[in-house]
Amino acid sequence: MRFRNLVVVGGAVFAGALLGSVAGPRPVSAVSREIIELQRDVGALIQGQKDLATQMTQDHTVMRTLAEQSNDTVSKLNSTMNSLQKSVQDVQANSGARLDTMSTQVQGLSDNLEEIKSRLGKLNQQLVDLQNNVQNIEAKMSGSGAPASTGSAANTVSAQPTTSGTMGSGSSAGPAPSADTLYSNGLRDITSGKYDLARSEFQDYLRYYSDTDLASNAQFYLGEIAYSQKNYEQAVGEYDKVLNNYPKSFKLAPARLKRAMALIEVGQKASGVRELREVVKRFPGTEEERRARARLKELGASVTPTTR
Repeated sequence: MRFRNLVVVGGAVFAGALLGSVAGPRPVSAVSREIIELQRDVGALIQGQKDLATQMTQDHTVMRTLAEQSNDTVSKLNSTMNSLQKSVQDVQANSGARLDTMSTQVQGLSDNLEEIKSRLGKLNQQLVDLQNNVQNIEAKMSGSGAPASTGSAANTVSAQPTTSGTMGSGSSAGPAPSADTLYSNGLRDITSGKYDLARSEFQDYLRYYSDTDLASNAQFYLGEIAYSQKNYEQAVGEYDKVLNNYPKSFKLAPARLKRAMALIEVGQKASGVRELREVVKRFPGTEEERRARARLKELGASVTPTTR
């Protein structure tokens, strides 16, 4: 279109020049010179138009090449970002599973230490009772002391780690293993990853010794075993038993925290968030509160429910 306009303009100028030369009294040589110059100008305009069209074609080709290269680069970047995002998600998932396993193992070791301390205390008491009995027997044999106290003997019997016939009455095959043996074996097996064996041992502990101080711990570890094996619905039920049957247990905070996490795993996010908020509310200053806050942040939920 621009080229056509230039030609039209050039033609008009040329026609005007011709008319002027015809109408006016100008010399022939002057008119011829102007016509030649006009033709030269029109030729220059036409050549410039061609050069401009060629340059525009070249620029268009370069721009199209650059656009294609940019699209390829963006596609590669998107692919790389998707791969990187998937890798990050996998790392986060694996890290969370490892942290849960390590948390279970650390709690098991801590409880094992507490149990050892308890057993040492019992052994110390047994030694004291035994010493008293020996002194009473020596006094009786020498005839210089008071008769042996039946109370001390009773204490010695009650301090033994094995249980009386009432504890073994639940099984016709024989007396049940001692509470210390069952609990220690359960802790050993859960910390070494032998979950099925540990489950059986903790279940036996609860069957025979459900009224002891460590019964709530055994119940809690049944929940930990189910959680570690990704049986999240079963884990929720086991943690519920800790919260409902042992209201004074020192496992209440971890049981409520892990119950919340199990609820989230089975798709009950709203219930899980409520449980996490309960952990923050009821157990301030604890490790469980810190973990609950971190999980709420990951979920994009506030610590306190928003009012509408």
